[in-house]
Amino acid sequence: MKKIVSLFFPVLMACLLCGCRLVRIEEAPRTALDYTVISQEEIPQEITALIQEKKEKEFQMTYQRGEFLYLLKGYGRQMTGGYSIQIEELSMSETAVFFKTRLMGPEEERYGSEPSYPYIVVKMKYLDKPVEFES
Repeated sequence: MKKIVSLFFPVLMACLLCGCRLVRIEEAPRTALDYTVISQEEIPQEITALIQEKKEKEFQMTYQRGEFLYLLKGYGRQMTGGYSIQIEELSMSETAVFFKTRLMGPEEERYGSEPSYPYIVVKMKYLDKPVEFES
């Protein structure tokens, strides 16, 4: 019995040590992209209809039209007006496009009594890559 245990223990240790290794994940460098923030009047009708459907809740979508890609990010119903959306990053790596935004709260003196539905529409050249929305 002692001989079996003395053989089993080193084999078990070897299996455990061989099964563990460190994996290093590196993200490729990102390159900033050119874009245009679209005013409400310039938004295509199809996109306006999508926004109206989704505006009550937070949403994020892409919409391709011709050689352009539209990135849509909405923050849902807010109790007052005066919100703005800041684009923190629009970039790409070898594998994806990254779109990071932040909702900026209203200044106290700008509070309104009506609810608002802040959203942003960004137009960029179409890239055949998935889009990662970040907040």
